[in-house]
Amino acid sequence: MTDHGVNPSSRVLVIGGGYTGQRFAAAARARGAQVWLTSRSAQEEPHWLRFNAGEGAIPELPEALSHVLITLPPNGDGEDDAYNVLRASLEPQPLDWVGYLSTTGVYGDTQGQWADEGSPTQPGLRRSQSRLQCEQRWLASALPLQSFRLPAIYGPGRCPFQQLEQGTARLIHKPQQVFCRIHVDDIVGALLHCCDLPAEARPTVVNVSDDLPCPSSETLGYAAHLLGCKLPAVRTFQEAQAAMSPMALSFWADNRRVSNALLCQKLGYRLRYPSYREGFTASWDEERSRPK
Repeated sequence: MTDHGVNPSSRVLVIGGGYTGQRFAAAARARGAQVWLTSRSAQEEPHWLRFNAGEGAIPELPEALSHVLITLPPNGDGEDDAYNVLRASLEPQPLDWVGYLSTTGVYGDTQGQWADEGSPTQPGLRRSQSRLQCEQRWLASALPLQSFRLPAIYGPGRCPFQQLEQGTARLIHKPQQVFCRIHVDDIVGALLHCCDLPAEARPTVVNVSDDLPCPSSETLGYAAHLLGCKLPAVRTFQEAQAAMSPMALSFWADNRRVSNALLCQKLGYRLRYPSYREGFTASWDEERSRPK
């Protein structure tokens, strides 16, 4: 009988060794797995493989891979370099599980209403449209693939602490606007939880979001509480938007709540950080414990 979960016999490839990819790799190694990651730039360590499709840097993949995590977003043209270049090399591998990191942006603007895995996918933002197209291509492949739809990712080094300390944080109020978020370690936990499930029990698409969609002003207020510092003056969205970049404005374009009922109720995953309160506290503790 096949061992489904990541374990000492596993050979794991992380395509896109960035923030989330490195946390997943560390967790897989902690289980005893052998892990490789890809990077756009050259790395000295042998477990790093250079993958930069734009420069023709294509890695030779390790043999007998059991698990693959794909974290790469679409490129500037909306294409998926991992799919276009590496998929054919993955198909002959004896893979038990492939995870693809997608976005809850595929649901588009629900005007604050809840979306679950059965909700229509009608993304309004171009980058979300590209991600949905890439997700659909991976799901149509012959690989044992699960797509994980993620909201805003936070964790150590990805919280507003530094902006508050430097005085660059912005406190913006937009009536009825909420955001969903997820701690990076709950992404890792959810991925490993699904790896541990039998193949027939793994849903094709899974939302990975915490229990508490809320305004960004609420999370910034809690971060200021942890730091013991004052909040910046509140500004309305109408006042602030003129100074926002197109990317910043796009984050305010969609308003939705994303349900994690499939992950947490049906599949039985227990969030380490059910809300930003627990997640910010843990992130702040980890940041303060790091050597200066």
